[in-house]
Amino acid sequence: MNHSIKQWPEQERPRERLLLQGAHSLSDAELLAIFLRSGSKQHSAVELARLLIQHFGHLNAVFDSSLDDLKQFHGIGESKYSQLMAVKELGRRYLKHQLNQGLDLSRSDLIRDYLRYELIGESQEVFAVLCLDSQLLNYCNISINQLLRYVIQKHATFIVIAHNHPKGFAKPSREDYDLTQEILKACQLLEIELLDHMIIAAEQSYSFAEHGLIKPKTFPTNVIDKHL
Repeated sequence: MNHSIKQWPEQERPRERLLLQGAHSLSDAELLAIFLRSGSKQHSAVELARLLIQHFGHLNAVFDSSLDDLKQFHGIGESKYSQLMAVKELGRRYLKHQLNQGLDLSRSDLIRDYLRYELIGESQEVFAVLCLDSQLLNYCNISINQLLRYVIQKHATFIVIAHNHPKGFAKPSREDYDLTQEILKACQLLEIELLDHMIIAAEQSYSFAEHGLIKPKTFPTNVIDKHL
């Protein structure tokens, strides 16, 4: 049995449909198939793409998978894995450039969306500080002394802190509550305003400010450019 997409009617081939109807008209599996270019002896590229998405649960999980996980599938080797990682990084850099063009961080929901973009692909827990008036986002180990030294060095007046729960829900732990209070008290001593602490998970996010656990006086209203 021939599984080649070349044997399909032209109007059903993903590449031809993309050119005629646009990329938005294709399913995740069809878009992935165009990238894979070829399947295996057992499956066409579209069938292989569907198997990958079905096995890992969704398209993002395919791109986040390891080489060993993907090599379980006939037709996926080091070459295709390298291509997957390259296109994932290209997509990340494209979005980063788009986000950095006059990024408005004047509201809690806009900051949450930005931090979701920055943290959602991390497989380990990461702590971040966003210094709104220093135009810099930096990841650091969670040390209050280190955090405050960095904030002072950047002459920040307002900060947002965030961390991710890569394998869990966006629900604060007791340690998260305690850490937030410690940072809040330290910031008050230095006349730095902690605007929010956000927890980013795969499907959800949690804002301490939105839940009334941090009560900022105001959010900066200026539009700033981001340089990461």
